[in-house]
Amino acid sequence: MDTNTALAQLGVTDESLSEDEKKELDERGYTYLEKVLSPSQLEAIRARFDEIEAAEGELAGDEYYEGKEANIGRLANLVDKGDCFRPCYTHPRVLAAMAYIMKDEIHFDSLNGRNCPPGHGLQALHCDAMGTPDDKGYRVCQSLWILDDFTPQNGATRIVPGSHKIGKLPKDVVDDPLAPHPAEELVLAPAGTVVIFNGHCWHGGTQNRSNEQRRVLHGCYVRRDARQQQVQADWLSPGTIESLSPAARYILHV
Repeated sequence: MDTNTALAQLGVTDESLSEDEKKELDERGYTYLEKVLSPSQLEAIRARFDEIEAAEGELAGDEYYEGKEANIGRLANLVDKGDCFRPCYTHPRVLAAMAYIMKDEIHFDSLNGRNCPPGHGLQALHCDAMGTPDDKGYRVCQSLWILDDFTPQNGATRIVPGSHKIGKLPKDVVDDPLAPHPAEELVLAPAGTVVIFNGHCWHGGTQNRSNEQRRVLHGCYVRRDARQQQVQADWLSPGTIESLSPAARYILHV
């Protein structure tokens, strides 16, 4: 198995990503994939998200998040916690976007959840764990699986478009990474949308000023020559691995 074979077996074609979407990823660093989740898929994921959060309580997310954000709900290792999450690492449009950014050689890094309650959620502008690109290019890309509508009031993610090209971390350039950036844009989209963004883009959560929770899944991919931050083979149960197709196992690197 190689990456191109795995992607083809999972349904990725030359038409999986439009030219406009590719252009947005190139120039702006992020794009919206609309209606990736059907209403029934969305409802199943929401229900399972809430079920896991309630069952795990204060331990939720401990598999991955040693220093969890105060007052923010976190879930981790979701690939192992329900078939409803399978689109997050097998959907052809998402895989096509990841392969486009990282030149085909990809594997899945982690699938985690974030629940931002009212009054919380502000993050400093940051890049994802790989930091800046290396001499081979981009090496991390993120997918936001929007479970509750992202609105101007409820803590939507902010992204500085084009910042994936800067090659520097926000903390080394910006006086106050917590403050609004003059070029930032809010990610605003209905539930069921997936937002793909280059992990080298400057981004962060904003404060939830609504009266409702705001749930999202983070499905991260990294270039295949980079070690997974959450090594899937160390976390997935034998039953989960056995249930996967060879192509899905390749993408998860298990």
